[in-house]
Amino acid sequence: MKGIGVSPGISIGKAVVINSTKAALTGVLLRNSAEISAAVNSFDDAVSLAVKEIEIIGQNTTLNLTDDELAILETQIELLSDPQLRDDVVEQINTNKKNANDAVIEVIATTVQIFQNMEDEYMRARSADIQDIGNRILKHLNMQNQGLSQKFESGTIIIAEDISPSDAITMDIKHVIGFITRLGSKTSHAAIIAKSKGIPAIIGCGDDLNTIKSNDIVILDGVTGLLFINPDQQLVDEYSQKKSVYDARQIRLKQLRQIPSITTDGAAIQLLANISGADDMESVFDNGGDGVGLFRSELLFMERDTFPTEDEQFEFYKQVALRSKNKPVIVRTIDIGGDKQLPYFNLPIEQNPFLGYRAIRICLDRTELFITQLKAILRASAFGDLKIMLPMISGVQEVRDSKKIIEQAKQELLKDNIQFNNSIEVGIMIEIPSAAVTADILAKEVDFFSIGTNDLCQYTLAVDRMNEKISYLYDHFNPAVLRLINYVIGQAHQHKIHVAMCGEMAADPMATLLLLGMGLTEFSMSAPAIPAIKNIIINNNLATAKNIFNKAIAMDSSQNIVAYLQEVTT
Repeated sequence: MKGIGVSPGISIGKAVVINSTKAALTGVLLRNSAEISAAVNSFDDAVSLAVKEIEIIGQNTTLNLTDDELAILETQIELLSDPQLRDDVVEQINTNKKNANDAVIEVIATTVQIFQNMEDEYMRARSADIQDIGNRILKHLNMQNQGLSQKFESGTIIIAEDISPSDAITMDIKHVIGFITRLGSKTSHAAIIAKSKGIPAIIGCGDDLNTIKSNDIVILDGVTGLLFINPDQQLVDEYSQKKSVYDARQIRLKQLRQIPSITTDGAAIQLLANISGADDMESVFDNGGDGVGLFRSELLFMERDTFPTEDEQFEFYKQVALRSKNKPVIVRTIDIGGDKQLPYFNLPIEQNPFLGYRAIRICLDRTELFITQLKAILRASAFGDLKIMLPMISGVQEVRDSKKIIEQAKQELLKDNIQFNNSIEVGIMIEIPSAAVTADILAKEVDFFSIGTNDLCQYTLAVDRMNEKISYLYDHFNPAVLRLINYVIGQAHQHKIHVAMCGEMAADPMATLLLLGMGLTEFSMSAPAIPAIKNIIINNNLATAKNIFNKAIAMDSSQNIVAYLQEVTT
């Protein structure tokens, strides 16, 4: 069976199948004002109990919660306390005469759908938080006792439809050696918790997972996403050996944290991390990162019902700057629009949101929002090495217009005698083919490029990477994509600006030497991916990398390129 490996490692154990029960719509309508009032009160009481429950979990010292886990709990309290949630539920009760159970189910379902339709994988994964708080409220509304509270035997591999944030944090996992789920994404909480606890995990296995029964013997390979049900002894022996090799390698990788990322012939390579907030900084340095190559600013905008003020944004960026140890932090200006909706912005529904009113296009149209964010970033730049990065750039005029607005923001701060880094670097994302092929023009206007391979690949190949029917075409080893990347890197070097990569390709070990051979010296990825990439870099030289690139770029198909890279990187 095949899924998505999200937490690496190999486990061999006994399956325990978790069947979750969901609250169902009753269809019962309220008859009078007394019942309406009682329904609202029941909802408010259930929310209060849910908040208290989370606070008790957070204060439970026996759980030894990590910063990531505490942050998840804090996010859930914020979501439960969101006035918009209460307004939506109360409207269903008052206007549509829904009982509290049905009102919560419908409001949560609608909100979950909004998040699941977002392009950004991280924001899609936050739909699990919404569903989880909905389940908490329903549990208290209906006086039910839900959750994975059972004790597990040694060597347990949990099989479930999904694992909620609450269950991932509170379940007894002393004897759990693996997670496998039918649903989920690389940024789901099941994945985050599994990684933080070092438990191998596979998600997104689909309906095939329903064939697994409790007590089945399972082999789980969190690296490849493969799992085997009731294997024969020969396969068990084979994977036991693979597990020993993998575990020994992980011990070696953990020792690389303090080792500089330098090739054997002396080339220094910067390994940066992609983050969404200050809480992520600890993981960056724990994994040997050199700073932040992509700070996604839109998370601050998503978790609220009004636009954040300049001061609120300033504090958000300042906290990252203070924790950055004076390492570089590249802040991407807000990347919303199209399918990445803000409920309070009332963006138009578009037939093709990937090509629509989003990111820099909104900023240049709604300059008051843009200036507010820019002033907040500039103010925070007094506390660390912050840089500004503009997303979704398609041509040089957008860069020039953005620079004028940045200058305006600077002048407003100077007028108010507010400190900031007046020489702050400004760069752009190269994620649209038109930007890639005009890299020679754009390089004259900015301080750096960051290649966003996720969108660059999608736009270059005309492939919606979320469409299962054609997702096989989404391939960053396609010769067209590689030629664009190589051209962008070459133009950056020619114009003496630095160039990084912040898409998934940067974290792909099979691509590391290929990219080094192109001349890429800055990689940005999820923090846990850094040690494996560093290991490749410090054990190879640029001459080898250039030779690999020269051979690969001459090939006519991604199949040949991948086969060659597999051969030279194993």
